[in-house]
Amino acid sequence: MIDWKRKLTSRKFWVALCNFVGMLVMAFGYSNATAERITALILAGGTCIAYIIGEGMVDAANVGVIDYEELPEEEEEEENG
Repeated sequence: MIDWKRKLTSRKFWVALCNFVGMLVMAFGYSNATAERITALILAGGTCIAYIIGEGMVDAANVGVIDYEELPEEEEEEENG
């Protein structure tokens, strides 16, 4: 079974996909500029997808973990009497 989380967060996967699509665009006779724009869009999208998945994995790993440094300090109430 393919581990899609790992594939989609891999830079090598996105570079390989861009290379394939860029060569395919060139094979169909489009200009270099068109191929560059398409590959730039794929890399930008891949970066966003990898970031979102990576942050989701970090958040999932931190479920239930308490960071005591970020908790506000409780003020002790003084009784006037």
